[in-house]
Amino acid sequence: MDSYIVRQAILTESQETAGYEILYTDNSLRDSHADDAAAANTIENFLSSMDSGKFLDGKTAFLTFTSNLLEKNIPKMFATNKLVIEIEDSLITNPYSQNLITKYKQSGYKIAIVDFEFAPRFFGILDIVDYIKVNFGEYNSSVDSIINIGKSFDKKIIAYNIENQESYDKAKSLGCKYFQGTFVSEKMPTTVRKVNYLQSNFFLLMVAVTKDEPDIDEIESIISRDVSLTFSLLRLVNSAYFALRNRAKSVKQALVILGLGQLKQWIYLLSFKQDDGSMPDELIKISFLRATFASELLDFAENMPISRSEAYLLGMFSTLGKLMQVPLEEVLEQLPLGDEIKFALLKHEGRAGLLYDLILSYEKADWKSMSTCAAELGIPQSMIAQKYFECVENVNNIWDGLTNANAAADEQA
Repeated sequence: MDSYIVRQAILTESQETAGYEILYTDNSLRDSHADDAAAANTIENFLSSMDSGKFLDGKTAFLTFTSNLLEKNIPKMFATNKLVIEIEDSLITNPYSQNLITKYKQSGYKIAIVDFEFAPRFFGILDIVDYIKVNFGEYNSSVDSIINIGKSFDKKIIAYNIENQESYDKAKSLGCKYFQGTFVSEKMPTTVRKVNYLQSNFFLLMVAVTKDEPDIDEIESIISRDVSLTFSLLRLVNSAYFALRNRAKSVKQALVILGLGQLKQWIYLLSFKQDDGSMPDELIKISFLRATFASELLDFAENMPISRSEAYLLGMFSTLGKLMQVPLEEVLEQLPLGDEIKFALLKHEGRAGLLYDLILSYEKADWKSMSTCAAELGIPQSMIAQKYFECVENVNNIWDGLTNANAAADEQA
């Protein structure tokens, strides 16, 4: 049975993560045309097998439920303040489903309705609805009226399937406050420094720490010739987070304490810290997740021309263009990367390109494209979802550790 699940960020105008929509599918159920009751059992078992707290990183889950899923009390697997129950508008027309939804609302859950076609006889149900999701991937004139009516009822509007600047600008102009889609997940605040990054040691350092056999002397040399990196590293390691008895007085001592595994994460996090101290959290998490996911999947792929460390860089560097707001090709020209990685990122070519496309397809919940890529790479589809879970939890743990450490260092500065 090939089951897949992915989280997609729902962001505010200020790029803060309001929650994650959980999208899922199950090939065996789809192919056998199983009914909602069978699907409910599968989803229940599937969600029970994961640590939803780590998977969601403490954020609210937006999850679509059918009438049978509601009847089977699946929403109660989540705390009331950690779940938004999404429903299709067809449930509104069913009195029994309306009753179920009302009971969940009275229990403290928030309700989101997807693509609601407004009709006066259904306005009453809006009393229990908190969010209205509007599809900008299929924009038409009715979208404007849906948003205007929703706003008149003081409902929060989520614009989803935002895949380009045009749809993002349109959603903002119509007064949407929440956004979901590939474009907004990778959108950067305009205050981020751009080509200034090209003058730093960041790229060389990232390549050095992700080699299959990192050279500690090379890493020490790169950090030592950059005063800002040296200062930040020593401040981090000597912070209250690490609670050292004896302070680290050299770059090499700091590297030994931090460890190479955590070092590569910290360097990437630090390098894209904005001048005001804030960070584009979701986009940096995406790069971490892609890097970890790519390196894990490589172990199962056949005839790959790249190493595990190169697969990590493939995922990590995939967001560089948007992070720096310059063409990715311009960034990659300055990196000592193999052609396989560059061609994969720029042209989606080769087997490394297939791996990259698999990851992108999984993010978008494009299960058909993902399955095609997995088959061509020889990756067993039965383990992809589990690896994704593990990578999400790993990235969240890394993020928590790094941000806690940096916060402790900032307090002592």
